[in-house]
Amino acid sequence: MTQRISLLTWLSQMSIRLLISRRGELVGTDRFGNRYFREKKARPGMKVRRWVLFAGEPEASAIPAEWHGWLHYTMEQPLPENSAYHKPWVKPHEANPTGTVAAYRPPGHTYEGGHRAAATGDYEPWTPA
Repeated sequence: MTQRISLLTWLSQMSIRLLISRRGELVGTDRFGNRYFREKKARPGMKVRRWVLFAGEPEASAIPAEWHGWLHYTMEQPLPENSAYHKPWVKPHEANPTGTVAAYRPPGHTYEGGHRAAATGDYEPWTPA
C-alpha cells in the first residue's frame, strides 16, 4: 500500500527520479519501503553522493539507524538484518509520531476530553516564615 503524498513531494520525487535514472544506483530498501541510492561514478575529489527516496511524505525520523549511519558516511555499508548489532531486546524503529493521531497525549489533554483526575489533597503550599 502506498501512502498519499502532496503535489510538492511528488514533484520533488520526480526530479530525484530523473537524477537516479542518470546517475544513481539502488543500494537497498528498508522495511518502510524507503529506497536508498548512491552515485554510480564519484566526482573527482568528492565523496560519493548518497540519498533516500521516501515511500511517503519525507520524514527524517522514518529512517532506521542502520540506514541513517550509511547516509551520513558513518558506515561504508548499511548493517544487514542479521548483523550482530541487532539484538532481540531492541525495539523496532518507529518514526516520530509528534503531530499525528498516534502522538502521546496525557490525561487532561484537550483532545483527550480535557478532564484530569482530581488532586489527592496532600499538597501544602510553601509560605515564607
